[in-house]
Amino acid sequence: MRSREHGRRLVRYLYMPFVLLYLVVEIVALVALGSVIGLGWTLVVLLAGSLLGLWLARREGVRAAQAIAEAMNSRRVATAEVTDGLLVAAGGVLLFVPGLVTDLAGLLLVLPPTRSLVRRRLVGAAERRAPGLRTARIRADGPIVDGTVVDGPDVRPDTGRPDTGRPDRSPPVIEGSIVDPPDRKAG
Repeated sequence: MRSREHGRRLVRYLYMPFVLLYLVVEIVALVALGSVIGLGWTLVVLLAGSLLGLWLARREGVRAAQAIAEAMNSRRVATAEVTDGLLVAAGGVLLFVPGLVTDLAGLLLVLPPTRSLVRRRLVGAAERRAPGLRTARIRADGPIVDGTVVDGPDVRPDTGRPDTGRPDRSPPVIEGSIVDPPDRKAG
């Protein structure tokens, strides 16, 4: 019990400087904008930014969900679509939090051009930390073959290859059909 309470207190103290920094940055930004354009226009900018951002977040969230569904229907891995959906959700949360800086950051995550830049940097950073992600993303772009796996012939001990029973040693034929959409090139 006592160590759990100590852990909560420690976490509270670790995050406190970031919360204070956020508050200071927001207050400085609001005061700076208010001193340039006035209090009334600052409030209009905050309200307009929030309303525009929430509308964009809703629109882009629906688009991201449709893109994920389309990727699933075409039987391909939806890495970019899921990442876009997560970035739109994060932008929506930032737009919901009051403040000028968070509204600006949320708008940047919701707008498609800046979101694609953030997505590329985010995916690149994740692939640097876990190189297996890059391999999985590359392999996910290959053709999808719908077929049945059957037990093959025994492996020859001298070559390590399956014993096809064919004297010409040609590779075995795999029967199946490619189910990739026609607009996507296999390769």
